[in-house]
Amino acid sequence: MTKVTLTLNGETVSHDVEPRESLADFVRESCGLTATHIGCEHGACGACTVEVDGLTTRSCLTLAVKVDGAKVTTLEGFASDPVMATLKRAFHEHHALQCGFCTPGMLVTARDILARHRAPDTQTIRKELSGQLCRCTGYANIVIAIEAAGREIVAA
Repeated sequence: MTKVTLTLNGETVSHDVEPRESLADFVRESCGLTATHIGCEHGACGACTVEVDGLTTRSCLTLAVKVDGAKVTTLEGFASDPVMATLKRAFHEHHALQCGFCTPGMLVTARDILARHRAPDTQTIRKELSGQLCRCTGYANIVIAIEAAGREIVAA
């Protein structure tokens, strides 16, 4: 076992982990934060997307021991973030979710898109979402919601 200490959603946490334990399992099992979903466990679906030191990261592919000392933010950590609040409202208003399994990873990724692109257009959003899988929505309303949130943030 290896002791891992990191800042998770603004709080310092320490747990002993197996060297092969993923960050996704650490967040869910050791810390009890279940918004980070584990889908494919191969980094292909994006359901496990979190932020590590400000960069979106597939937590299923990241070993917990590799983020020792890092700042990790899950969807729960964005609870008071105004950009995330705008995105959540836009996802709701534009029916951008169905089963909701991909939604946490989509929201974290959408926040990253809006941080890097000022009011992105459809083509940019679709390209940026290419690593996120959704089996229910067909993506159209997700793209519309992100566009709407981007416009609202720029107008504010």
